[in-house]
Amino acid sequence: MQRLDIAAINREAVQAIQKSQPVLTGVGIAGEVVPRMRRNLILHAGPPITWDRMCGPMRGAVMGALVYEGLAKTIPEAEKLAASGEIAFEPWHEHDGVGPMAGVATASMPVWIVEDKAAGRRTFCTLNEGLGKVLRYGAYSDEVLVRLRWMRDVLGPVLREALAGRPEINLKALIAQALQMGDEVHNRNRAATSLLFRELAPAILRTRAKTDDQVKVLEFLHANDHTFLNLSMPAAKIMLQAAEWREGCTLVTTMARNGTDFGIRVAGLKDRWFTAPAGMVKGLLFPGFTDADCNPDIGDSAITETVGLGGFSMAAAPAIVKFVGGTVADAMTYTQTMYEITTAESEAFQIPTLDFRGSPLGIDLLKVCETGILPQINTGIAHREAGVGQVGAGLIKPPAKCFEDALAAYVDAYCPE
Repeated sequence: MQRLDIAAINREAVQAIQKSQPVLTGVGIAGEVVPRMRRNLILHAGPPITWDRMCGPMRGAVMGALVYEGLAKTIPEAEKLAASGEIAFEPWHEHDGVGPMAGVATASMPVWIVEDKAAGRRTFCTLNEGLGKVLRYGAYSDEVLVRLRWMRDVLGPVLREALAGRPEINLKALIAQALQMGDEVHNRNRAATSLLFRELAPAILRTRAKTDDQVKVLEFLHANDHTFLNLSMPAAKIMLQAAEWREGCTLVTTMARNGTDFGIRVAGLKDRWFTAPAGMVKGLLFPGFTDADCNPDIGDSAITETVGLGGFSMAAAPAIVKFVGGTVADAMTYTQTMYEITTAESEAFQIPTLDFRGSPLGIDLLKVCETGILPQINTGIAHREAGVGQVGAGLIKPPAKCFEDALAAYVDAYCPE
């Protein structure tokens, strides 16, 4: 076999990521726009998993989604249906999309549509429900379902019409600006959501929707600082897709968790998941909760770290430590350490507190295994039981075994004896 120039291959992959231009083009219905979506399919966060292995919040989200979709009338009926084999479960990542926390999506849910037109790619994500008792954290009360139906019947259509009546929104430029305003666009999205609100508000007021609906949509977006999370994630996904499946490439293109397993994928090992048990997030818990209440790590939102945002850009968002724990000095250290396992620095995403140095870009499997330094992730914490919701936020690193197994597979594929 011809000797691979891994460094050159990785540089080309990073350049492809740098050139990617994610733009927000619209809102659609999952069953109409997401590839291979169908009514009896539930998409979820993380690597593949079956009902019998799902954690509490994932099961709660699935049951709530089945009732929302009209496939079951009650939660007990939904639980029985989910276990029957009649419902298919597949990762969002295998359908060109991402989902925060449990990440559960069904055919009738509205989704953001993000495009890189130069490359002919599209990615998708559901709309953010806000904080508290929400489906993505496994809650399924009437309050949750009423909100989801309003998002389907009012929020989605208003946003769809608003986006159809204005130019596309450059998400890469918006993220770059938000980083310079104190966000890292994973757990802190206040600036990014405010910038998005400024882009959307005039277009929302020009829609044909009733004034009362326009006001409610604006109030909902304004009250939810995490609105932009569900855009930073598909934007990160579409940028990383530019590097996927390049022979010999050692860049990590996916990090995702389903609350039971943590999984990664590597550009040069097409479509293969490398998994290990998901760890426990360490951080700050809401009053009344203890470590015993917490579920293991869950969600696709680590796609932000995979592209150099989130935990990799905490130096840009020192205030994030008040939400996830640690100190401002820790935030600076986390970012500086991530340069040791990455291939390059982002040309678009710059960190003011590091003299506008580009964020760490291109996690290199070889560097992770050589240094023993694992990617830094900040994330929310879900209650381990279905139906409860979020209990805090904190910091975590992936299990080393994912990277060790991926390296062994890479050696088998490219370095035969």
